[in-house]
Amino acid sequence: MSSKDPVRQFIVERGVLVLDGGLATELEIRGHNLNDKLWSARLLIDDPDSIRRLHLDYLEAGADCIISASYQGTIRGFMQRGLSREEAENLLRSSVTLALEAREDFWGRAENQIGRLKPIVAASVGPYGAYLADGSEYTGDYDLNQAELLAFHQPRWQVLVETEADIIACETIPSFPEAIAL
Repeated sequence: MSSKDPVRQFIVERGVLVLDGGLATELEIRGHNLNDKLWSARLLIDDPDSIRRLHLDYLEAGADCIISASYQGTIRGFMQRGLSREEAENLLRSSVTLALEAREDFWGRAENQIGRLKPIVAASVGPYGAYLADGSEYTGDYDLNQAELLAFHQPRWQVLVETEADIIACETIPSFPEAIAL
């Protein structure tokens, strides 16, 4: 991950940064059943090409930033599905790779570079409650202190930071201790 601030360039030069839409919502519209504890991260296992295609569609629709399908993807969650730690980490990396591939496909066409800045890829980090899949990602009502939240998030954070994502997107963080942990 680079140390420059790619968001600033959009704000300075364009005055706005357009994010992609709701990944899971659009995947459901396209016929995917995401009634699963892994939610859209399940498709990293079952149908990664659907995620890549959706990233590309968002770029073609004008998004300046596409966000990886790792919001609900956690090492613990993938391991509960029966995957090894290495497989879980590879799926997290894959979530970013799919977005990078879509961006390169999009940006590789000269007509897409006219009047645009190169889009940003954000690696998504969802809250602990997303792993629980019980709605607590909106309330922060889980019995973990800041140190326990840090211990939960650190392994996924480390994997995502080591990818070529431009930024990390901490999404739907419902509690101050969790924000501090991140």
